Amino acid sequence: MLQSEEMLEHVFFTGWNGLARTLIAGVLAYVVLVAFLRVSGKRTLSKMNAFDLVVTVALGSTLATILLNKDVALAEGALALALLIGMQFIVTWSSVRARWVRRLATGEPRMLLYQGEFLPEALQHARVTVDEVSAAVRSAGLSDLGAVEAVVLETDGSFSVVPQGSGAGASALSDVRHPESSKGA
Repeated sequence: MLQSEEMLEHVFFTGWNGLARTLIAGVLAYVVLVAFLRVSGKRTLSKMNAFDLVVTVALGSTLATILLNKDVALAEGALALALLIGMQFIVTWSSVRARWVRRLATGEPRMLLYQGEFLPEALQHARVTVDEVSAAVRSAGLSDLGAVEAVVLETDGSFSVVPQGSGAGASALSDVRHPESSKGA
């Protein structure tokens, strides 16, 4: 009976040293992370694509590990945070300068509906249903598919609904794989 009581105590409280370590490491790790983020710029925590989301989650996981794992020293955790931020900086810097890096890291937007017509091959490739695209159209405040120029699955996983427009000026769809070029992709 005594052994189970001791075990129960360790579930709720393992000692003041653990609390002090969590408090000190937490405050310092937070300060280090904020400093790194200020130096690296706003792009580090943006969620422009799935790659950015992965980095943001990894930073949170690393911070949690620093806080809760007594086997990870603050210096090791700070290095891990710096490594993630540094790698993210290198990939985003490279993706701005080289299209192949951008395609590798972020993918390309994919047109799922064009001029009111669903694109079955594109839907299948993107693993998106007609119902999901229809819901995106409704969310954009449109009820008539004929009033839609295009629905695009963006690199961050969101849908962009482009209503029929005047067609004047540069097209926001110029970087999106068009129906004619989506065959075999």
